[in-house]
Amino acid sequence: MRIVTAASAGSQSDILGRAFSDHLAKKWGRDVIVENRPGLAGNASVAKATPDGHTLLLAANGHTLIQALNRNLNFDPVKDFAGITKVATLPGVLVVPPDSGPKTLQQLLLNVRANPGRYNYASAGLASASSIAIELLKAEAKIDLVHVPFKGLPDAHVAVMRNDVIVAMTFLSTSADLIASGKMRAIAIAGPKRMAALPDVPTVAEAGVPSYDYDAWFGLLAPAGTPRNVIDKIHGGFVEVAKLESIQSHFTKLGVDVATTTPEAMEALLKSDTERYSRIFGKAEDKK
Repeated sequence: MRIVTAASAGSQSDILGRAFSDHLAKKWGRDVIVENRPGLAGNASVAKATPDGHTLLLAANGHTLIQALNRNLNFDPVKDFAGITKVATLPGVLVVPPDSGPKTLQQLLLNVRANPGRYNYASAGLASASSIAIELLKAEAKIDLVHVPFKGLPDAHVAVMRNDVIVAMTFLSTSADLIASGKMRAIAIAGPKRMAALPDVPTVAEAGVPSYDYDAWFGLLAPAGTPRNVIDKIHGGFVEVAKLESIQSHFTKLGVDVATTTPEAMEALLKSDTERYSRIFGKAEDKK
């Protein structure tokens, strides 16, 4: 079995996929391989894969923004996939360069509004969870930031530390050491509440954009047409692994809520979020 992630090694979906794959391989007595295929190539490869349960996609919720950001897609990000389960939810952390970067979200907004189109933001790739968070911030705060997509969060972190960009959205599980050591400064939490690990860092809503509402999720998808009995078997394996104390304790420390859903709930979430972001951003095909 291949679990494809549309991000590079070291990104959040990669970390989740590898944590689950080790246990699933032991449970099923077969190889479960995590394959990194950054960008749309990863999503497309699963959409066009044989629907037999051997190729899956561990998607970030940025998957639901694909139609809004890309024209002439050769796959449908909703119709070409079947839901299996949500795997995890977690708040994002907005980070800036520690010395030259803005000290607060309000200062960031003031700088960007005074210089529209001058500043860049980094992400783990087009339609990644890290890009959707800031695209939503751009829409809600009415600011103009230029997107610089990388192949994964590690590269985006380097861009922040080198002062190549003014801001990026990351996750504590991939950035805790960099924040703690002062190599990046956390200025806001892109989630509904503050994080216990960063109690002094306000949420985006608290810090000046009250309409902002974003919580990242990661979910497991199969190619459309995958037999229900195959989906149920894979679902059952992920549910069992998600309940393991070692998985729960490890990710809880990183601010990650590992929790599964039914296949129907995963499909409903995929459709509802795609509709939400299409309303906010429109479809790329409809844009002039």
